[in-house]
Amino acid sequence: MQQLDTDLWVSDAPLRFVGLELGTRMTVVRLPGGELLLHSPVPTTPELVRAVGELGPVTYLIAPNRFHHMFVGEWQAHFPEAAIHVAPGLETKRADLSIASVLGNAPEPAWGDVLDQVAIGGFPFSNEIVFFHRPSATLIATDLAFHIGPKSPALTRLAFRAAGVYERLAPTLLERALVRDRAAFRDSIARILAWPFDRVVIAHGEVFERGGHDALREGLAWALPEA
Repeated sequence: MQQLDTDLWVSDAPLRFVGLELGTRMTVVRLPGGELLLHSPVPTTPELVRAVGELGPVTYLIAPNRFHHMFVGEWQAHFPEAAIHVAPGLETKRADLSIASVLGNAPEPAWGDVLDQVAIGGFPFSNEIVFFHRPSATLIATDLAFHIGPKSPALTRLAFRAAGVYERLAPTLLERALVRDRAAFRDSIARILAWPFDRVVIAHGEVFERGGHDALREGLAWALPEA
């Protein structure tokens, strides 16, 4: 695991999609009471479970969109008291899980003191919930944008360079094409950009440590009113 800020860590794991190594990332937030919130859990390993457990009790498991849910069951098996909270659609897709709530625009009281959230409208392919960690000025997202840079494998770099989004904090053309209600999507993006974040943690690619607000605004300019 890598500590990004006070009470904020990430853990990376390999992930291949359509033949490309994209990697995936879990974010760990320690709440004011000491409980841990795991956002977009990655596969468990004995070492990772032990390292996370040393930070505090795992209390909340977040499946933040319709694709980042595969490993929440693994984590609940290790931490049976942890409550699972999911993006809309997963309550039926993952009927095998014991789900505490379906996430929306209002944060749960358990984490509302430090985390804000927005449900991305107009994008039913993903139904992503994006979070803002106020104490560290960090945006926490999954597939809202990618940030593929020189640390990625050569084939992945080539594909994203060809798509025009290499070393940019931006979605691919596929995500753009799958927006079904542009007005609803635009309203959600406007709410996200109203947050004063600097760092951006995404699931695929490198963490954007500084200047993330301007970079994301540029990457999503096509969805904004002035576009």
